[in-house]
Amino acid sequence: MTSQPDIVDLTIESLADQGDGVGTVAGKPVFVPLTLPGDRIDAVRVSATHARATVWHAYGPNRREPPCAHFGRCGGCALQHLDPQVYRDWKIARITTALARRHVQTPVIGPLAETPPGGRRRVSFAARRIGRAVEIGFHERQSHAIVTVERCPVADPAIVALLDPLQLLLAEIMPAKRTVDAIVTASERGLDLLLDGITAAERAKREKLAAFADRHDLARIALRFGTAAPDIVAIRRAPRCDFEGVQVEPPPGAFLQASLAGERAIRAAVRGALGGARRIADLYAGCGTIALPLARSGAHVHAVEGARDQCDALLRAARGGGIGPQVTVETRDLARRPLLADELKRFDAVVFDPPRDGAAAQAEKLAQSKVRTIVGVSCNPATFARDAATLAAGGYTLRSVTPIDQFLWSPHVELVGAFARG
Repeated sequence: MTSQPDIVDLTIESLADQGDGVGTVAGKPVFVPLTLPGDRIDAVRVSATHARATVWHAYGPNRREPPCAHFGRCGGCALQHLDPQVYRDWKIARITTALARRHVQTPVIGPLAETPPGGRRRVSFAARRIGRAVEIGFHERQSHAIVTVERCPVADPAIVALLDPLQLLLAEIMPAKRTVDAIVTASERGLDLLLDGITAAERAKREKLAAFADRHDLARIALRFGTAAPDIVAIRRAPRCDFEGVQVEPPPGAFLQASLAGERAIRAAVRGALGGARRIADLYAGCGTIALPLARSGAHVHAVEGARDQCDALLRAARGGGIGPQVTVETRDLARRPLLADELKRFDAVVFDPPRDGAAAQAEKLAQSKVRTIVGVSCNPATFARDAATLAAGGYTLRSVTPIDQFLWSPHVELVGAFARG
């Protein structure tokens, strides 16, 4: 005889870090997706900590109609149904809460810099063959299942318009039982497509890809499989990004900020925090999003990045933009070989923009340095707070934080934090 699941009458009290509603059962928190503070629900207990809502008795006051028909199944957005002002406050609270957990004194936190709908210029879609057909879209939350999307209010419309023809193309060239990531970037010279998880050694397949680029006016198509370098199949125009007057040709799959509005907000906050610093180290520099505009403004910038192809792109852009003498570039894995305090002493300021897991090793060396100004850029408040605590223990004070909503309606929030010694 199958036991019946526990039905819990629950009032949602708050939102957790990933956007789930949180209620309390027997003194323990229970997380319920798609619920909001003030909701009263019946919930089916599916584990000791997580549950799913089955019946809403009443909606709380913080709810609005989500703008996307895929909301609820698609794992890309968790908070489209949240009142805009409550949403802004919650994103900022994610930062203050993370800092408080690490006992970092909360500084002045500016208003949330917002990214408009349709502003996401870099999107990764999942594609999977099912028989002769291919489904393409986003993963469901915490699942390998794919939600086929027809529209996306977050993404650049030109990217969304490519979905239907891309689905037909993949149905012709994808091997059976294969999952592929289609990474589409809207560059200033057209869409740049990277198909991750596929190869095309056969001439006929390469010809289909080249014809697809012509038919849909793509700038470039590249393929990547495993750890091999990307294979550029078709390039009609070199994709370019303008970093405040410096033209950069990013290699396939290179890191770029997710939106142009977010990128500009980050640069503005970094520049404001640096003041008049003239000798700057830009760590985790990517293709030069921050380094190149700073150099164009007259600073001498030493850019350090672990990916050689991005270092090469940065250096070519500096020379092509006439600022080669202002820029030096070093290929270096900062997680394994961070810059030491002795190497840092020649800089007035340091900027670091690590991946989501933060800059633990580099933060320790920065804390030992005498650099006057440090500016941290992060897409993860938790790892930023950890690194901020390391810097604080070394004598730095977190003076200000600029929150940036680059990942619209998701639980993620970007930030720029300014540190000063003493």
